[in-house]
Amino acid sequence: MSNTNQGPVTVLGLGMMGAALADAFVRNGNRTTVWNRSAGKADALVAKGAVAAGDVREAVDASPVIVVCVSTYDVMNDLFGPLSDALRGKVVVNLTSGTPDEARSAAAWAADHGVQYLDGAIMAVPQMIGLPEALIFYGGAQEVFAGQEELLKLLGGNSVYLGTDAGVPMIYDLALLTMLWSSLAGYFHAQALVSTVGVSAAEFLPFANTWIEHVITPAIPESAEEIDSASFETEISSLNVNKAAISHLVKTSNQLGINSDMSVAIQALIEKRVAAGHGTHALSSLVEAFKK
Repeated sequence: MSNTNQGPVTVLGLGMMGAALADAFVRNGNRTTVWNRSAGKADALVAKGAVAAGDVREAVDASPVIVVCVSTYDVMNDLFGPLSDALRGKVVVNLTSGTPDEARSAAAWAADHGVQYLDGAIMAVPQMIGLPEALIFYGGAQEVFAGQEELLKLLGGNSVYLGTDAGVPMIYDLALLTMLWSSLAGYFHAQALVSTVGVSAAEFLPFANTWIEHVITPAIPESAEEIDSASFETEISSLNVNKAAISHLVKTSNQLGINSDMSVAIQALIEKRVAAGHGTHALSSLVEAFKK
């Protein structure tokens, strides 16, 4: 392995994700310094070869690269505020979850204090860290990413640089999360519906999988083409057709005592587009209903 990806590294924050990040470095043979507000969380990593720092300054001083994964940007700001002198010239890779504006503010602070800064978004569970398929987005100075790319690939083989805007990774993060939450919520709603007639989740699963594979998944690239071309006319499944169908879903859910809040919200978006004269458009035109 190259010296680039075996250099010293510090990990601040040892929650489930932070501990997984540190473990990936330890397994690779990096001299890994770790710090957590609750010191006991470092014990398992120390047993594997990590070095526990007594305080944040000691942790920062130990390595040229600092990986941060704490609960909030406010926590990171509180940690780094008194340490601007110690951080000057170092590389900070922030993998804390937050908002695009928080990421941009952190990047501006780093630039003002001579810190080489990358902001990232981890699109994986802790058990995936270190695997080739683990997806992590990064934003910040291109030369900083290029200089640390081999090291960062230890955390996720699918490390993607999105450009100089440190806020963009958080946009991607939230975009994929809204897909996760809404898709799974729809599936849970479906399971709640079939449960009213005594159908188990396992019994319904094969039909859900078939629907996803042959209807939902193919619709995603088709919709992308329609959105980019702003061409929404369709003869397959128009908003007029879906307006009628979702009214049946809302009515039936209410009759069966199943929560219909999510369906009502989607129904409102469809009806808004139909009322605006877009009833012959495909479902993909709902993208316009989300825009202010």
